[in-house]
This record gives sequence, C-alpha cells and structure tokens, in this order.
Amino acid sequence: MKKLLVSVLCLICAASAFAGASKEKASDAPVLVVYATESFLSEWGPAPVVFPKFEEKYGIKIEQRQGGSAGEIVNLAIMEKGKAGADIIIGVDNNLLSTVLKNDLFVPYKPAGIEKVKDNLIFDKSYHVIPYDYRFFSLVYDSNRIKNPPKSLDDLLDPKYKKSLIVMDPRTSSPGLGFLMWTVKCKGEGYKEYWKKLMPNVLTVSESWSSGYGLFTSGEAPMVMSYTTSPAYHVEYEKDEHIKTVLFNEGNYMQTEGIGILKNAPHMDAAKKFLDFVLTEDFQKELALTNWMYPVIETPLPDSYRSAPVSDRPLLLTAEDIDKNLDSWLNGWLESTLNK
Repeated sequence: MKKLLVSVLCLICAASAFAGASKEKASDAPVLVVYATESFLSEWGPAPVVFPKFEEKYGIKIEQRQGGSAGEIVNLAIMEKGKAGADIIIGVDNNLLSTVLKNDLFVPYKPAGIEKVKDNLIFDKSYHVIPYDYRFFSLVYDSNRIKNPPKSLDDLLDPKYKKSLIVMDPRTSSPGLGFLMWTVKCKGEGYKEYWKKLMPNVLTVSESWSSGYGLFTSGEAPMVMSYTTSPAYHVEYEKDEHIKTVLFNEGNYMQTEGIGILKNAPHMDAAKKFLDFVLTEDFQKELALTNWMYPVIETPLPDSYRSAPVSDRPLLLTAEDIDKNLDSWLNGWLESTLNK
C-alpha cells in the first residue's frame, strides 16, 4: 500500500508538472493583438477572411480588440501611450496621419512587397503607416430620380437640388470629414462660403455614414455623399444598377487606409509579419468585396467594380496642412452650417 501511495503521488506530481509545462507552452505561443475599425472586424468585413489565412500561414494567433471608428482607436492608443494595449492599428487613413505622427505612436517599418504599391498611394514616406487600400469620396445618386447628376462642386449648388442631398458630420464621420477636406482643397478659404450656399440643398447632416446612407437607400433623398465603390455593392449583392456615382470635373478627394505598428508593441516580430502579409495577394484580393475599397497592389477586381470608377484626378491635403488647420476648418464648417 505504501508503494502504491508513493506511485500515485509521483503520477500526480508528474501530471501537475506536465500541465504546468503545457500551460507555459500555450502562453508562449505566438500572438498578435490587433486594434481595428468596427467595419474591418465585422462579420461582413475583411477580418473573418484574412485573419484565418494569416494564422494558418504563420502559426500566430490574432487577438481582436474592437475600437469603433479609426479616430476612436487612435485616441485610445494615445491614452495608452507607453504601455501599448495592442501591436498594430488597422484603419489609419491619410486624414489621421498627422495625428499619429505628432503623437509618435508608431515605429517605422518598410514591409516586403512595398515596391509593388504605386508611389502616389504611399501617403507616409517615413513608413510609419503602410497603405493597404484606397477609394474616393464621391456623390452617389439614384438614377431613377436624378437623370443629369451634378458633375462638379459648383453644380451641386444648383437650386433644383433643394433638400436633395445627405451629407455627414465631419466631426464624427470619415465621409463627412472627406467631403469637408474636398471643399477646402478646391475652394481654399472660400470653403465656408461654399458650405453656406450648399446648405439649402442639404436634407440632413447625419452623424455617421451608415445612418446617412440608410436614409438614402430608403428613399429620403436622391443623393448622398459616399464612395466611388458604393454602387458596386448594389450590383454585386442586389443585382441592381440604378445606384450610380459620378466623378467630379475638379477631381475627387481620396481616402487611403493604412496599418501601423505601435511603439512598445509586445509582439513586434508578429506585427512585422502581418504588415508583410498585408501586401500579398492573399490579403489584397479580399478587400474589394469585404472592405469595398481598391487594393493597393495590382489585383483582379470583381465584375461589379465596373460601376466603381477610379478618379484620374485624386485630391489630397498634406498631413502638415491638416495638422495645422483641422480645428479651424471644423469650426468654420460648424459656423457655416449653423448659420444656414
């Protein structure tokens, strides 16, 4: 009996040691912690498709931390500065570049495959933020209700479009901010006067793209500020081609989204591998029908993208201009829209 008891105790000790070793091994398994926009992580977004590919290819487990909008995620990272709660941020666009650089959030990294990206899409030449997709803000309209759509910002002021347009608040919405930047780029200091003239044609200023676009698709107004890729969605999933977009004569403001590696990232090697992965076809080919944006490397597009034109006159403001003037532009917009 004594020998049996000793044997049992030995087995228990061995099992405990094995369990502890297994637990330690599991905790040491490679991990990548990701902050990403709500749309990227959603069930219809890229994450459910591209994350499993990365995990299988590299044997690295991705932990998702949802942060809402890109602006909210960046603000969270600023508050966490010095004790990174994640390794990378997905969804930092060109309008947020000045904020992340000013706050020294990211480490520079030039991933494999960057040479395949067109130079005009690399919006951060210091490589703190690496582009992965892009699109243009545009006027989207119901061709059953609008036969001859506006073809310029000035056309949009025509009184015949009274209460026909839905726009978004630039303080809370990426398309809203993009449209404001568009007017600033084309009108300079005259952007405030432009907005005063535009407001009689605006039905409502929505808080978010989803609420504004929902009003448009429900028929509340025949025009909405959205993206050049929006009609492709209706063609792909609804087999409906009456929702269209138009490229403006002066050009369309461009949005490019990127990824950055946070300073003090706990899993730096895994983060660099993910940025390398982003510029491969395995990642890029999934963006058109999940994120509804154009890939940044040459990749075949679905047939529905015949309704998603690419502007040959991309408009951009520099990160320096945005950093210096954003608060002033937002205040000017608010003043112009309140005093309509």
